[in-house]
Amino acid sequence: MGSETPTINVEPREKTGTRYSRRLRQAGRLPAVIYGKGQPPAHVSVDEHSILEVLHSGAHVIDVQVDGGGNDKCLVKDLQFGWLGDNLIHLDLARVDMDEIVTVNVPVNLQGNAKVAAAAGALLEVVRREIEVTCRVSDIPSELRHDITDMEEVVTIGDLDIPANVTPVLDADKHICHITFVTQDEAEGEETEVDADGSEPEVITKPKEEEGGAAGDE
Repeated sequence: MGSETPTINVEPREKTGTRYSRRLRQAGRLPAVIYGKGQPPAHVSVDEHSILEVLHSGAHVIDVQVDGGGNDKCLVKDLQFGWLGDNLIHLDLARVDMDEIVTVNVPVNLQGNAKVAAAAGALLEVVRREIEVTCRVSDIPSELRHDITDMEEVVTIGDLDIPANVTPVLDADKHICHITFVTQDEAEGEETEVDADGSEPEVITKPKEEEGGAAGDE
């Protein structure tokens, strides 16, 4: 995790419920709840642009400055999105200590273009865009990067460069991404096999179109 923790200013809100939350969002603010550390939940609102900027930076921990109150160091615990899944509508923040052990999801950033995916009939399937890890709050990585340029047929959790003080929750042999080879008939309509634990692969590289005709649809 970076050495600097971003600070967000929030305002207390006395009214809760769907109607008031909708009004907040129309005014460019998002409803949030701060809880934990034996204190009662604090219902607040936060500027939408400010919190989205912090979240997009990869921050998991935020210094929350409550208007008229003190500072709380908080872990971004839960994000709720609209029914289309494309807009943040609510967030939960949990008060934490920097030495506290927590379990969080960390993004996996795959870099480069896999050479093996250029082979005829090759598909690069991404099974996981993030993984769950356990570590101290102060050790939460913003992301886990991995170069897939020279990958063989599989990248597993065990292949990632994970800091020694960060422990993945899933087994090391679980796939992050893998290469599969399909025939023309398979490419034209058969469903892609799902990972053993139910994760649906995401196809991000498809065969290039050959002269005289396009490759079959997935």
